[in-house]
Amino acid sequence: MTPSSPAIPAASPVPFTITPATLRDLFAARALERACFGPDAWGYFEMFASLLFPGNTRLKAITDEEMVGLAIGEERRHEHSAWIATIAVHPSHQRRGIGRALLSACEAATRQPIIKLSVRASNQPAIALYKQFGYQRVNVWSGYYSGGEDGIVMEKHRAQ
Repeated sequence: MTPSSPAIPAASPVPFTITPATLRDLFAARALERACFGPDAWGYFEMFASLLFPGNTRLKAITDEEMVGLAIGEERRHEHSAWIATIAVHPSHQRRGIGRALLSACEAATRQPIIKLSVRASNQPAIALYKQFGYQRVNVWSGYYSGGEDGIVMEKHRAQ
């Protein structure tokens, strides 16, 4: 930001709750993914599988009876790690603490010593959030996202 640029204030807080996501949330979850990730959004098959696969953490953020956030974590016990497979907050509800709350709840749901995620290289707000939570860049997946953008792999090591 340059000295002449105005600061962008955070949106006012809106009450929300975090509850388990279920298969009943399939269409809302898919719509949320599309709103957040466009061509990189999961398809119905991926969303269906993630909402059913045993051991996955599935959380949604609700405000005014609408799903405005989603986080899905995947345990990989044989690797002693977990992946946050997706974390999404509707663009109209970002900067209100929803992503932070979903990330915290998803982390709390796993007991694995290492937690990993990937993020678009251009998604600086998400990268800043992950760094605040102790994630560090460990790899780059060249051309991973649509349009050829790199994916940044980040991980966090927790004390056991």
